[in-house]
Parts: sequence; structure tokens; C-alpha cells
Amino acid sequence: MTVIIIIAASILALVAAAYIVMSLYPAFGGRGSRAERELRSRSLQYRQGKFIYPFETPAPEAAPEGGLSILRDFIKGNPNSRPKQPLQPQPLLTGSIRQDKDTRATWFGHSAVLLEIAGAAVFLDPMLGRAPSPFPFIGGKRYSRQLPIELADLPQLDAVVLSHDHYDHLDYGTIRQLKQKASLFIVPLGVGAHLRRWGISAERIRELDWWEDISFAGLTLTSAPARHFSGRSLLDRNTTLWCSWIIQGGQEKVFFSGDSGYGPHFAEIGQRYGPFDLTLMECGQYDRRWADIHMMPEQTVQAQLDLRGRLMIPIHWGAFTLAMHDWTDPVERVLRAAQQQGLRLATPRIGEPVQVGADLYPSIRWWR
Repeated sequence: MTVIIIIAASILALVAAAYIVMSLYPAFGGRGSRAERELRSRSLQYRQGKFIYPFETPAPEAAPEGGLSILRDFIKGNPNSRPKQPLQPQPLLTGSIRQDKDTRATWFGHSAVLLEIAGAAVFLDPMLGRAPSPFPFIGGKRYSRQLPIELADLPQLDAVVLSHDHYDHLDYGTIRQLKQKASLFIVPLGVGAHLRRWGISAERIRELDWWEDISFAGLTLTSAPARHFSGRSLLDRNTTLWCSWIIQGGQEKVFFSGDSGYGPHFAEIGQRYGPFDLTLMECGQYDRRWADIHMMPEQTVQAQLDLRGRLMIPIHWGAFTLAMHDWTDPVERVLRAAQQQGLRLATPRIGEPVQVGADLYPSIRWWR
């Protein structure tokens, strides 16, 4: 009996310690007030205390071959899951940013994209830290040792735009560095609580539900559906919303997928807002065991067809290893599938701007 009591007490102590750490360590984010949680509950996407996608989207560990098989494969590893040598980003000069009204996108690796459109500059999912983890010294490190430009050298931004609160998209250290660089922080419902805990005033935060929009600096941003989930700890899964974004400025429209499994929402977005001049589409960190929350590359191409996109930049690869596939597999597969469908794909180096509407766009296979 004494042994059982000791074991039970040890488990309770560990649980209590974990709760204290998650409550006090700022990188885990904030939970929001009772009034804020009540406001979230009015969303049509909110059911029984959680946000949901309209069609069943099981967690990876709930799959018949999930859980232990996923852990086993991660332990086993893949020698080709990251580059043999650090990637070398193309430098982005401060003076080249916001120089004209042409629409251009500069990929920073993974899903981070600096978008210049209609004279405005917005940073999409700027996770620019060394590792997608609440503790940066833990977790797979970024493939490159430097960024295209130091954050301190960025000009003033009109907005930072976030798709959801996972660590590979929302980074505490990055947000702290961008706190004085951005006029607005535009996020899905509930994500504002993290930013407020990190020192960003409520007046500079806009939280949107699916199909809501906001206009500023000559742009209109619309929050749109995605098939994914959210959470930064063991206690907050799906308590904040996730989304994709439609960005309209001047005569051009851009779609940013955020993270998403394939679903009918792509066709709905395409019917409502397409065609798109540029799409920024996730195509990496996939596995058949979690295909409901991350598209396979061939599904990314089908989503592009659904959206009626004219030019695609594949994102969500090239920075971190979060799945077991070869690190170049996403871009190779999406490129092959796009060619079969006759779709235009840009494959820029990290830091290499892509100008929308130009006759030429980056298309060399630099990763080989």
C-alpha cells in the first residue's frame, strides 16, 4: 500500500509541476478571460467547448496505426529528413522592401512569408525562431543558420497575420521581436490571448471568425476555413480557432492556406473568392496517418485547382523536420503533380522574392 501511495503522490506532483510550468512560462501563451471564452463560444465553429471542422478530423494519435507507430518511426528516424549541410538563404535587402506597389512574396522557410501588396507589407506566420518548441533548445533545429534579413532590419509592417497557434507558426521569441514592428496583429478567434500575455495591447489585435473580414492600409483580409486543429499545451487543444486567409489589395488576390488537410472548403473558397493571382499552399510535414490535418502534395495540387489559383508557391517545408519523409519530398512531389495538371509553380530559394504577374518566376531545383 505504501508503494501505491508513493507512486500516486509522485504522479500528482508531476502533474502539479507541469501545470505550474504551463501557467507561468510565457511561451505557452494565454488562456483568455471568462468573458473572452464566452465570446468564442458564440462562433458557429464552436461546439461543446471546442472549435471543430465541419467534417470529422481525428487526431493523429487516434488513427488505427497512430500513437505508438508514430513514436516508433520518429525514434527510428530518417537520414534524409534534413539537409546534409545548412541551407543558405538569399539575402533580402532592407531597401528593397515596400519600394513599389507590385505584389511580391518572399518566403522565409516553412510557412513564413513576407507579402507586399498594394503598397502594404504583412508578415504571414512569421515563425523565425531556431526550433518549433516552447523551449528553443529542444526540438529539431532550423535548416539555415541565418534568416534572409535580421528582424531588427525589417521596415515597419502594416500587420502580422497568423493562421493558428502551433509552435511552428506562432513563436514567442519572434513575436516579442516584432512587437514594435507591426501596426496590427490579425489572428483567428482566441489567439489574441497569447499575444496579450506577451505584451501586445488589445487595441492592436484583431480576432476573426471564419468568413469575417477586416480592411486596413488598402487591403481586405478575410478569415477562411481550414481543416486542422490548435493548441500549445496539454490543456488547450482546439480552444482557439485556426484558419486560412484571403488577402485582397488593388487588383490582386492572394490565398494563404495556413495548415490544412484536404476538404471541401477549398472549393467553397474558390467559388466565393477565386480565381487567385497567387496561392501560398502547404505541402510538407505530411503522413498518411495524419492526412486529415496536413495535405499530401498531390492533394495540394487538387486544392490549387479547387481554388482556381494561377501561381502557387509551396510552403510548410524547407525549415524544420516535423514528419518522417525526405526533406525534399514535398517540393519534388508537388512539382511533379503540378506539371501533370499544367499548373504554374514558383520554387524560390529562401529569401528570394516572387513577383506576381511577372513573365519569369523562380523555377530552378535549387534543393538538389
